[in-house]
Amino acid sequence: MPPPAGGPPGGGPAGERLDAALAEVMRETGASLALVYLRVAEEHALQLVGLAGVSRQIAAPWYRIPADAPIPVADAVRGRRLVWLGGGQEEVARRYPRLGIMLPYEFMLAAAPVIDGATVRGGIVLLWPIWHPPDLGGHEREALDGFCRRAGPLLRQAEGGGHALLRGEPRLVPPPDPPQADPGLAAAAHAFAERLPVGCCALDPEGRITFLNAAGARLVGAGAAVLLGQRPWEALPWLHEPVPEDRYRAAVVSRQPTAFTALRPPDTWLSFRLYPDAGGVSVHISPADGTQQAPDAPVPPAPHPAEPVGAMALYQLTHLAAALAEAVGVHDVAELVAGQIVPAFGPQGMVLMTVDEGRLRIVGHRGYDRDFVARHDGTPLSADVTNAQVVATGTPVFYPTYEQFERAYPGAPRHADRQAWAFLPLTASGRQVGSLVLSYDRPRSFPPAERAMLTSLAGLIAQALDRARLYDVKHTLARTLQTGLLPRVLPSVPGLGVAARYLPAGHGMDIGGDFYDLIRPAPGTAVAVIGDVQGHNTTAAALMGQVRTAVHAHATAGASPGDILARTNRLLADLDPGLFTSCLIAELDLERGLVRIASAGHPPPLLHRPGGRAEVLRVPPGLLLGIEPDVDYPTTELALPPGAVLALYTDGLVEDPGMDIDESTAELARYLAGTGSGAGAGGLDGLADGIIRHARDATAHTDDMALLLLRAAGRDA
Repeated sequence: MPPPAGGPPGGGPAGERLDAALAEVMRETGASLALVYLRVAEEHALQLVGLAGVSRQIAAPWYRIPADAPIPVADAVRGRRLVWLGGGQEEVARRYPRLGIMLPYEFMLAAAPVIDGATVRGGIVLLWPIWHPPDLGGHEREALDGFCRRAGPLLRQAEGGGHALLRGEPRLVPPPDPPQADPGLAAAAHAFAERLPVGCCALDPEGRITFLNAAGARLVGAGAAVLLGQRPWEALPWLHEPVPEDRYRAAVVSRQPTAFTALRPPDTWLSFRLYPDAGGVSVHISPADGTQQAPDAPVPPAPHPAEPVGAMALYQLTHLAAALAEAVGVHDVAELVAGQIVPAFGPQGMVLMTVDEGRLRIVGHRGYDRDFVARHDGTPLSADVTNAQVVATGTPVFYPTYEQFERAYPGAPRHADRQAWAFLPLTASGRQVGSLVLSYDRPRSFPPAERAMLTSLAGLIAQALDRARLYDVKHTLARTLQTGLLPRVLPSVPGLGVAARYLPAGHGMDIGGDFYDLIRPAPGTAVAVIGDVQGHNTTAAALMGQVRTAVHAHATAGASPGDILARTNRLLADLDPGLFTSCLIAELDLERGLVRIASAGHPPPLLHRPGGRAEVLRVPPGLLLGIEPDVDYPTTELALPPGAVLALYTDGLVEDPGMDIDESTAELARYLAGTGSGAGAGGLDGLADGIIRHARDATAHTDDMALLLLRAAGRDA
């Protein structure tokens, strides 16, 4: 049985008063749909607590909204102001691309904050059909203000966190009860519907079937007793596709009739026409060719299968939005856009441009040759061309035919035999960041729905590009910082072979606190250093530079490995950077064939001895640097015979989520034992490359990797 239409149990008197206030504001404003949100300050979110005129299923994507989301109600709450969208689908797509994707239908929208005293408690969203006047009327504003005054104290009661309004699903205000029908009239209406040769079906606000006449049951091939209480697209396997549900959702949200056709196996095409109101949706079902209708019966045209905008295009747009959220730099965004737009959205050509020092720079393209792209790269923003014009105005321009394009811009560039163009500005946070040009090899009408979809597409790309450009700036800064802090060239030490590698993490800033160094404090000795500062950002990189400088100074002064760590630790404790550092110092006495090692919480080194054995050197780990000011770090002395290879590394080389780090370290030691001492043709560099490849294959590579290999060659090497 379907759940009851009213609100869920709980909510008490506050919930009932909220229901009444919501019903009243809809009645006074004529709104077709309403959503009420509670501001959950500690979670920085808005939670849906009441709705009317729409099913919970349709409202589900909007149950919880981040407080900083680019959504009208979030803007209203943040700005403590009314947000009005009176321009229909195109304005929604331009100002709120995400909303345009999820609800690509025609409607008017108002969002207002619910303010109680000086505190914003939540917000309300109202929707009207597209035939609403383009401006919000004075009476509607007064009704909206009245609701906000009434709802403020009610939401204040729930804001504490334990109130029933916050538990379970949001309250659903049922539509007003219809007038009580005369039993005789009801029986006559039922008999009338049963005599009709076409199907008649009624859906409740949740989309479930509440009535199906005999002709409808015959046409869909299932009895009314089986279908009652079910959603058609869930109960009938041949309606298991996006279009039926999308058309139902369009009818409910827009309050306008919609239609679709569907094939009932094996070969019967049926036409479904949906007529919505506040109480549900009436559905007219007939053979798609209309043979059972009167000759003069008006038949709304069903969507053509080749219509450029349909459910699949919207799903492609949603998929692209999710993919763009994962893109990191401008190159990633450009490749993603170029690779997906052409196959998914129908154009034969695509050019993506960003604003750079007064010019439009092409960062991605498909369907154009290199010469054509090179000629138009770097177009000044002041040029009298469409791609610069849309950046200046922020308004998209569509040319359905080449003749229209040429009339607007005589001599405009034309690649191959392209026949239609869409020039879309890329706007993020009120700034123009570039433009997107799509071209087609056939004339294209660009109906309003497609224009809105392409505008949404441009908005999503603009936001991704804006984030990517910020990332690239930070990335360049971080790489410059890291290049200046890591040693450009390690010193040459007689009798010692050296190879070093650094590999940044696969995500994020590509910069971390991993470092290494090699110091020559005196003839015949060398001090090798490796460490890892907590974090993957410029702060970690800067601290890494301070640690490396301190270690270098103490090592040059002749301090032992343990003393180097103790002194560096005291410095970090005084600086109090809020980050911890692991570090390992290995002092190599090449004259005597010894190595002295001290560790501050760093992964243990590996030693490959001549003859093929490799072992993990279990030196006392010590405390991480920067935790306590007064810590002793013991120094362990070991033999380092000629030909032995000492491997120092950071945890990114062996750490893999879900795997024991000791086992990973032992596996690395086994790999080192099987590859030799680096004395072959590739030398230590070849061995280092092999270890990095092995680590990348064996782990998920979510952290930086640093590796320092040292081979004692003896006095005469």
